[in-house]
Amino acid sequence: MKLKLDPKAATPVFQQFVEQVHFLINTGELAAGSKLPSIRVLADKHKLAINTVAKAMRQLEFRGLIQAQPRSGFVVANKDASIGRYQARGVSSDKTEVHKVVDKLDHGLFRHAFCKITEDFLTGNPDCCNVIHADGSGTKSILGYLAYKETGSASVFHGIAQDSIVMNLDDLLCVGVNGRILIANTVNRNALNCPGEVVAALIEGSESYLAKLRSLGVKIYSGGGETADVGDLTGTLVVDSTAVAVMRKHDVLTAATIKPGLVIVGLSSTGQASYEDRENSGIGSNGLTSARHEMLSSYYADNYPETFDSNVPADLRYCGPYRLHDPLPGSELTVGDALLSPTRSYAPVIYQLLEAHPGLIKGLIHCSGGAQTKCLKFSSNIHFIKDRLFPTPPIFKTIQKVSGTAWKEMYKVFNMGHRMEVYCTPTAAKTVIKVAKGFNIEAKVIGRTEASKGGNKLSLTHKGQVFTY
Repeated sequence: MKLKLDPKAATPVFQQFVEQVHFLINTGELAAGSKLPSIRVLADKHKLAINTVAKAMRQLEFRGLIQAQPRSGFVVANKDASIGRYQARGVSSDKTEVHKVVDKLDHGLFRHAFCKITEDFLTGNPDCCNVIHADGSGTKSILGYLAYKETGSASVFHGIAQDSIVMNLDDLLCVGVNGRILIANTVNRNALNCPGEVVAALIEGSESYLAKLRSLGVKIYSGGGETADVGDLTGTLVVDSTAVAVMRKHDVLTAATIKPGLVIVGLSSTGQASYEDRENSGIGSNGLTSARHEMLSSYYADNYPETFDSNVPADLRYCGPYRLHDPLPGSELTVGDALLSPTRSYAPVIYQLLEAHPGLIKGLIHCSGGAQTKCLKFSSNIHFIKDRLFPTPPIFKTIQKVSGTAWKEMYKVFNMGHRMEVYCTPTAAKTVIKVAKGFNIEAKVIGRTEASKGGNKLSLTHKGQVFTY
């Protein structure tokens, strides 16, 4: 394996190593199945620290270019086994490597719950339990940053604040939380790029959105938060939240009640709900790393290098045809409006179903990380069949068209038209659809559950083609 590493070059040696090996694999000089020299041999040959080579090999492995073999180092991966564009950008849609760790930990009181649930350590009530959850707006905050830099208006961060709240709130819905929720925000920022007006807009946006939710019957309150200046860690900002609730154990919903014979009602992620101020593209807050780079042009890489990791391959950085002000094909929205559509919460719908129709909901799945494959992590020996999905919204059609991403991968990264699934009996589906319609949210039966042998599986139909997961 011939590498030409220049320690005096502006590009770090680590990155030179990764890019040159990547090139050798792409050109076939390193063929699939070829065994690579050991980390120690490579370090000695190129006069590098062992940790530097190990870090480079991990990056190549994450890109799906090489595979670790038990007790025998690394080999070049088969192309059929290579990962998608999403993971090549340093993001995992299903967080497999994380689940390998956390799945071995204590699962709390209800093993099949969407969120971990513990004894009521806060009040000591043996009939109650605690639910705490942390999430955030992800890299959508970078889109907000780009819009802020382009327009000079910090108001775009109102929507980013909503994204962070909803990604917690709607996960809590999936365990049946219907009482008081306390939420705190954490903003990690580069103060040079994100001055006080950005933080002010985030706080204003949070308080305003929480007040709107309370007016709709969702009892959610602010617990304050923290702003940290971490310029060494981020070139822009990261917006996260943590939510906590106390609930009665007998109110808990778990995915263990998702059995064969149920229907899956999808709640649309698009349109304009009665409690939204404008049309929603449906993008949510998952897959935004991919959406940002696939949609937006190199103009943003050239002008805002602080918004991407230089370790990402050059052909995966801002490689799209659009700028934020361009019209989105097939839509009345601009590309920027579509990408920055605040994440919709389904809390008003779910709260009404829980309160007015107790027992109707057999399970709830928030199609966040893992998107349409999220369901595979819950219940057991279930065949999820999704064969009546919503038409693909314009934002996802455009992402797929400009990127060439396989449709099968698209359904693992993006919600593709619905972000909340209600599992219920066939006769109860009409009630779910009616309640959703009362909030101007389209809902429909998008599939069903059947028994499966040997674990969970998903069959998803896209334009007559069936994808299995």
